[in-house]
Amino acid sequence: MEALIEQLKQEIIAQLNLDGLKTEDINPDTPLFGDGLGLDSIDALELIVLLDKNYGLKILNPADGKKIFQSVRSMAEFISENKK
Repeated sequence: MEALIEQLKQEIIAQLNLDGLKTEDINPDTPLFGDGLGLDSIDALELIVLLDKNYGLKILNPADGKKIFQSVRSMAEFISENKK
């Protein structure tokens, strides 16, 4: 799981063009939105694209997005539970 978390951090930084951020700057349990990393709704769409493109996963129920995108760790758990 830790390797997946580190990989996700790299992919998030690249996908969202967070050039000033390093993987070690992102705590896997810090909220991605709001007071955490401060991502917005456009970033959420980019994360959806990342899950689809890199892992072949789609979020079928929009209500699940809030739970899945809570943190890097919650994204990693979603990928682990749903990866084929």
